[in-house]
Amino acid sequence: MVNSSSSSNAATVTIVCCVLVAFCEGFDLQAAGVAAAGIAPEFKPTPEQFGRFFSASTFGLFLGALGGGRLADTLGRRRTLVASIVLFGLFSMLTAQAWSIASLTGARLLTGVGLGGAFPTLMAWVNEHSAPTRRRANVALVYSGMPFGGALVSLMSMLTESAHWRLIFIAGGIAPLVLVPVLLWALHEALPEAGATGAARGGAHAPKPKTGSFIAIFGDGRAPATLLLWVSCFLGLLTVYLMLSWLPTMLRDAGFSKIEAGCAQIAFNAGGALSALLLGELLERSLRKPSIAATLIAAPFLVFLLSRSSHEFALAVAAAFGLGGALLAAQGYFYASAASLYPTSIRGIGSGATVAAGRLGSIVGPVLGGVLTAAGHRSTQLLSEIVPLVVLGSVTAFAFAWQTSRTRDAA
Repeated sequence: MVNSSSSSNAATVTIVCCVLVAFCEGFDLQAAGVAAAGIAPEFKPTPEQFGRFFSASTFGLFLGALGGGRLADTLGRRRTLVASIVLFGLFSMLTAQAWSIASLTGARLLTGVGLGGAFPTLMAWVNEHSAPTRRRANVALVYSGMPFGGALVSLMSMLTESAHWRLIFIAGGIAPLVLVPVLLWALHEALPEAGATGAARGGAHAPKPKTGSFIAIFGDGRAPATLLLWVSCFLGLLTVYLMLSWLPTMLRDAGFSKIEAGCAQIAFNAGGALSALLLGELLERSLRKPSIAATLIAAPFLVFLLSRSSHEFALAVAAAFGLGGALLAAQGYFYASAASLYPTSIRGIGSGATVAAGRLGSIVGPVLGGVLTAAGHRSTQLLSEIVPLVVLGSVTAFAFAWQTSRTRDAA
């Protein structure tokens, strides 16, 4: 009984630490967007330079997710996670010391590499150190920390002068570095290194895939589910990042103030965080399938509703809250599924590849918004124009849910 209680307490400490890391990631992921108002008058970047600045972190995330996932399998989760956190903390601090738009862009690229390496490692770690009945819920719980971090940085930007943009990156760098000694203690003392627990999918006697093998994530009938998961994540994050990039502009163009646009963005993040928490709990209950279906059906409907509510502030905030809930809860489901889909020896690379596929969508989303506006489309038209893509994303997500359900039932 004592051992069971001690193990439960250790697992709780680990989950709390992982939530805090995800919170720091969410803060840093949106830091560039909210700091842009202060960066523009100081460095006076051209549109092309600003574009490279915004895409640098996202490209780094893509590289970090692939590399970090593989390193988590081969070198260990704890070592990879701590190194990634140190990297994004240090380079976030360096961003605050930037002396030119080029140095700013380089610092964001390296910050992104650290951020990208940390998240798939978090997913694998939480999955492997949670009770079987809490794995999906705990992964979704950790993911919910990211939109909460995004909401905080949006609030911080509303309460500080644009000229003080460096403070955002300083705060985004100090927090993860303060967490490092806590993680070194908690993850070392509470639980064994990743890979020491958990049997491969299919049972303890199933053949174990080669550690960190990218090809192995398509083996044992996982190829259809893997490809559907990648497409779902790509389209989901395309929509999320188009929203994060263009929602404030869309609302300002519709006549809302900076404070009102900021409130809508906070609502988007808050809705996502709360819905990810709720869906995580439902994934472990009998309402799992209806809750997934409701989330995927709601997403395109709410995009359309938000596109029609740009003249009513209360309706726009409510629609943003609901849309954030649908889109980010769906991402929580995808990440929880990715962590459960792959055996221990390839869970890091499998989760990393899933995150990387989503990051490609996060690159394409803001670019797509820029292409459409450059072609003469008003920013207020963007949401209605991407409804078909959101519908396609829901269709592929339904197909993924059906595929994994069928595989689970056959096992």
